[in-house]
Amino acid sequence: MSTLTKPNHIGRKISRIRELRDMKQEALAQALGTNQQAISAMENSETIDDEKLVEVAKALGVTVEAIKNFSDEAAINYFNSFNEAVHNSHFGNNNHCTFNPLDKLMETVEENKKLYERLLQAEKDKIEYLEKLLKEK
Repeated sequence: MSTLTKPNHIGRKISRIRELRDMKQEALAQALGTNQQAISAMENSETIDDEKLVEVAKALGVTVEAIKNFSDEAAINYFNSFNEAVHNSHFGNNNHCTFNPLDKLMETVEENKKLYERLLQAEKDKIEYLEKLLKEK
């Protein structure tokens, strides 16, 4: 029986949760103070002792129960139902910009230009002042 069809294969569940959290084996290994090879071996193990499972759950930011009860089908159903709820409500419809981002960008560019010109003028004024002082001596 492959690891994909064993419903209680803890290592495979850890692997899927890690992948869903967009975490590499190396990152999980670092969080657990071990190496990538140890994570690979753990993810290929059907069972893991409870103490290690607590550490893994903490590193993944989930509960031990979330790992034990994880299933791809439940994750897919969760995301699909969340997506449907967002599309069937007004929740996702309030994200209209009330200003043109390009206009704001150009305003910022103009402000920066004015500040640069003021700085440049201040430097010119300093040079003129210093030249005037040198002429007086």
